[in-house]
Amino acid sequence: MESTALADGVQLLGSSIGFHYEAVIDNFWRLTADGVTYGAIYALVAVGYTLVYGVLRLINFAHSEIFMLGMFGQLVGLMIFRFSASPEIYSQGVVLTVIYLGLAMVVGMVVSGGAAVGLERAAYRPLRMRGAKPLAFLITAIGMSFVLQELVHFVLPKLPPGLGGTNAQQPIQLVEPTVQFSFGGAHITNIMLLIVLAAVALALATEILINRTSFGRGIRAVAQDPDTATLMGVSRERVIMLTFLIGGVLAGAAAMFFTLRIPNGIIYSGGFILGIKAFSAAVLGGIGNLRGALLGGLLLGVVEQYGQMLFGEQWRDVVAFTVLVLVLMVRPTGILGESLGKARA
Repeated sequence: MESTALADGVQLLGSSIGFHYEAVIDNFWRLTADGVTYGAIYALVAVGYTLVYGVLRLINFAHSEIFMLGMFGQLVGLMIFRFSASPEIYSQGVVLTVIYLGLAMVVGMVVSGGAAVGLERAAYRPLRMRGAKPLAFLITAIGMSFVLQELVHFVLPKLPPGLGGTNAQQPIQLVEPTVQFSFGGAHITNIMLLIVLAAVALALATEILINRTSFGRGIRAVAQDPDTATLMGVSRERVIMLTFLIGGVLAGAAAMFFTLRIPNGIIYSGGFILGIKAFSAAVLGGIGNLRGALLGGLLLGVVEQYGQMLFGEQWRDVVAFTVLVLVLMVRPTGILGESLGKARA
C-alpha cells in the first residue's frame, strides 16, 4: 500500500514538473535576452542590498518596499505632469516620451531615495544609538517591510490622488516596444536595450563612485573599520545616510525599468518577490560586492528564464532559489566573494 502511494506521488510530481530541454535549446537566445533584461533590474536593486550590508552588516529587507514606493512615485510624477496612465500606448512623439520618462524616473528616484533615508533615520538609527544586537535590526527590517506595504495598501487609497489599494494601478504605456534587431530567434526591442544599457551604466557608475572618489573611500573605510574611520575624520552617520540614499535612488531607477517591462506591475506588494530575488542576486554574486551584485542579478535572471521553460512557468522561482542554494554550498561567499571594505581603490 505504501509503495503504491509513493509511486503515485512520484508520478504526480513528474507529470507536474516536466522536462522540456528541447524547448530550452530551441528558444535559447530568446530566453537569454529576456533573462538579461530582468537580471539587469534585479542587479540595480541588489546594489542597494549590497551597499547597506557592506557598511552596516545589515540585511535591509525593507529595501524591496523602497523599490515599490519608487513605482508609486513615478506614477504620481506622471499624474503631476498631467499624464493619464492607461493601457493604451502613448504616442505623442519621441521628444515628449523622453521628457515624460525622465520626469517620471526623477520623481520615482526622489521618492525612493527619500524613503530610504527616512527609513534609516526612523527605524535603524535609534537602534544604532542604543547599541542594539543584529537580530533587532533584522526584525525591524522585516517589520518595516510590512509597515510600508500596508501603508500603501490601506492608507494611501484614502489620500489624493487615490492610489494604492489591493488592485494593481493602471498600467503605464509610455513606450511602444519595437524590434531593433533579431538573432537566433530572439527579438531585441527598444525597451530591452534601454533597460539593460541604462541599468549596467548605473551599476558601473556606482562602482566608480565607490572605488574612485573620496566619498567612496569614506564608505570603504566605514565598511572596513568604522571606529578608525571616525578617528580619521570620516562622518559615519553621513556615510550611512548617503549609502541608503544611493541604494534608494537606484531602486527608483529600477522601478521605472520594471514598469517599462511590466506596465501593470505597480501594486502594493509588487516589490516583495522581486526584492527577495534581488537579495538572492546580491548573495549569489557575493554580498557586499558591487560587481557581484551586477553579475548575480544577470545570472539569476537568465537562470530563471531557462528554468521556467525547462520545468514549467510555475517552477520559475523555485529554480532560481535552488541554483542560489547550490552555488552557496560550493562557494558560501558567493561567486566573487569580496566585501565592500576590501575593495581596491
